[in-house]
Amino acid sequence: HEHLLKMMEERMMDVEQKLRLVKRLLQDKVNQLKEQLSKNTKADAMVKDLYVENAQLLKALEVTEQRQKTAERKNYLLEEKIANLNRIVKNLASPSFSP
Repeated sequence: HEHLLKMMEERMMDVEQKLRLVKRLLQDKVNQLKEQLSKNTKADAMVKDLYVENAQLLKALEVTEQRQKTAERKNYLLEEKIANLNRIVKNLASPSFSP
């Protein structure tokens, strides 16, 4: 009877030791997962910030491209006006030099 009691006590001590080990391992895992959650939260915030910044940059690019098209159109019109003015000057100058 005492032998059985002794074996049960040893078994209980063994189980308690294993439970402490499992508890320590679980706590380590919990800490690891908390750290990962913190990193993921920071990364998520950074992704959101980059998404907003990207949207702003795309809008700025769109505005810049529109301004470039407008400038190119104005430049083309100015070149046409210069060509027409050169033609007018040439026509005005031609008759005065001819005999």
